[in-house]
Formats: sequence, structure tokens, C-alpha cells
Amino acid sequence: MATLDGKVVLVTGATDGLGRALATDLAHAGATVLVHGRDPGRIADTVTQVKAAAVGGRVRAYQADLAELKQVGELAERVLASEPRLDVLVNNAGIGTDVPGGAARLESADGYELRMAVNYLAGFALTRALLPLLKSSAPSRIVNVSSLGQQAIDFDDVMLTRGYSGNRAYCQSKLAQILFTIDLAEELDGTGVTVNALHPATYMPTKMVHSPISTIAEGTAATMHLITGNDTGTGRFYNGLRQARPDPQAADAQARRRLRELSEQLTGLSA
Repeated sequence: MATLDGKVVLVTGATDGLGRALATDLAHAGATVLVHGRDPGRIADTVTQVKAAAVGGRVRAYQADLAELKQVGELAERVLASEPRLDVLVNNAGIGTDVPGGAARLESADGYELRMAVNYLAGFALTRALLPLLKSSAPSRIVNVSSLGQQAIDFDDVMLTRGYSGNRAYCQSKLAQILFTIDLAEELDGTGVTVNALHPATYMPTKMVHSPISTIAEGTAATMHLITGNDTGTGRFYNGLRQARPDPQAADAQARRRLRELSEQLTGLSA
């Protein structure tokens, strides 16, 4: 995928931080950008910014609160009904270790621990629903924006009803994305759809970060590499521009199977 001219890219969580900067860069590179967000005002503001950067591409908006699986499903249905193709899906939407909620354990509209619901289950459900369109648009790509902050999934207490901390919840949800990435890459072998995960940069200046270290530009460059690079492969985890090794649980085929079965059950996809 050497050029983005004529390519359609869906970016979740595109109204702030990395997602907003990435959507702007994609439009500037000629892609048609599907901007997803939760707040109508922020979506409108982002669309205006992205349109100003667009070179030959177009911008379309999609609203959904990913903390509710019903809305995730409705988002997928709208994309499938409106878009004849989808070349890249970037699962970028997420929440950090302490915003919202501080030290409190919060739940999604479906009663699931909030960080696992938004950071992982929403992307899992959206990706599964959009796979037919991604396959028919192949060669196509899925990019999961994860993190170096990872913690092995406790399958006896996935929703962290005991010993909760925002950091633990965040790190578990981010590792879940990587297990899903590896598992899905094996499933999609030979279809022309690749899937990779990455830690885009360390502590970028976003609303989730109190003391930034990296720049947004570093994060967008790393993410664009997985969108456009010819050497990215599939089923990999990247730290910035370099392939890296995630938490050892990612290499555990039984753990990946358990997560897939649990995710299907929690999202209702097993039926």
C-alpha cells in the first residue's frame, strides 16, 4: 500500500490526540478518512480540520459511544451500508489509566469493566463486524493502537472485581489487543487482510497523559508506517517503528483461544 490516493481509512477515536493528528495526516496524503468520535461537537470540529488538510480525499463522520456494544454494532452497520470499500481500520479509541474515574472502578453500559470494554471489546466487536468489507477490499489492513504498558490477563477475574487499579485495567486491556492481533492474523492468513498492533510513542501529549515525553508526530509516524509500509508483515507488535516482543502471554496459544472465546461470549458474537 504505497499510496493512499483512493484509499478509505476508518479511525476510531479520531477527535483527539493521536487519532485527530492521524486523521489529518491521512487526509493530507489523499485518503478518504472516516472520522469516528463520541461527541457531536468534537466530531464537527475535527471534520473541519481534516477537510482543510484533505488533498483529493474526502471526510465522512461517524458517531458512536464505544462504551456500549449496541452502539458499536450500529456503527458497523452504518459503515457497511454507506461505504463500498474499507482499506484500513485503525482501532485507536481508548481511555487511560485514570481518566475517567480516577481510582474508581467504572463499568460500561453493558456492565463490563470500562477499560476492557472500550480499549479492547469495542475494537474486537467492530473489527469482527467489518471483516467482510475489509476482505472484499483486500489488500487491506487492521491497525490496533496498543501500548508497551501490558499485564497478563487474569482469566479468573477479567473484569477486575478484586484488587482493581486503573493501571492494571489499562495494561490488561492493551495486552488483550495484542493477543487479538496475533490470533486474528492467523485466522486471516491468505485473505489479503493484515493485522498488526503497536505502541505508537511514549506518553504523547494527549488528554490521557499528565507528563508528556514523546510528540504526537512520533506517534503518527509509527502508525502511518503500519498503514503504508511494505515491510510490516502481519500478527506483529511494534514499539514505534521497530518490531518488538510483547508480554509473554501473547505467545500463549491457549490464552489467545480463551480470550477469543470469552470475547465472543461477551460481545454476543458466539451466537
